[in-house]
Amino acid sequence: MGDDAAPLLRLMWLASPALPVGGFSYSEGLEAAVDADLVGNEAQAGDWLLDQLQLSLARCDLALVAQAIRAWQARDVDRITSLNAWADQTRETTEGRQQSMQTGRSLLEWLRNGEQGDDLRLLTLAALQPAPLWPVGFALATVLAGASPREALLAFAWSWAENMVQAAMKTVPLGQAAAQRLLARLAAAIPAAADAAAALPDGERQAFTPRLAILSAQHETQYSRLFRS
Repeated sequence: MGDDAAPLLRLMWLASPALPVGGFSYSEGLEAAVDADLVGNEAQAGDWLLDQLQLSLARCDLALVAQAIRAWQARDVDRITSLNAWADQTRETTEGRQQSMQTGRSLLEWLRNGEQGDDLRLLTLAALQPAPLWPVGFALATVLAGASPREALLAFAWSWAENMVQAAMKTVPLGQAAAQRLLARLAAAIPAAADAAAALPDGERQAFTPRLAILSAQHETQYSRLFRS
């Protein structure tokens, strides 16, 4: 891609559910919430996802992406390593950790096979232990795409929103019109969440969502499951 539209198109590609990282196979506790009768209709699903966006994503992974973008731009390996370690250490359940590791590894392979697969920063990404986690890998992908930091945060949040609404369609279940209304509610809230995440200092970044953690742990032994989390 060699024209002015290239960064935008690359960013749309990264945010697409078609990106081959397996994001569609995770519900991040939503399937367990439906099973526990906490979510059973469109209004409840919308409230649940808005809370998750504002109380979980914006304070944790979205803020982590913002910090990681700066580190990748500065080629600060120590900072990148520290952020990846924080992401690993703050996953509250086995399912959450496996999701972030699996999608991160898949994104690394996708980047290796792309037109910027020889960028030396991919060696740094590949060397992260125990694996390159999804937020840190996504941050590098947006830097390689030439996206602005704010656009990158909007894309990360939108990718999450699309995957979660698709999960809601299958688990609640919801029809296509209801799903579009949910996306509209999330789209209206994403810019403020992205701006809050970008401004969040290290000392206020957190991963504390007890109800989600409990549901995620229960989901591991849930009798009937469509999703991996």
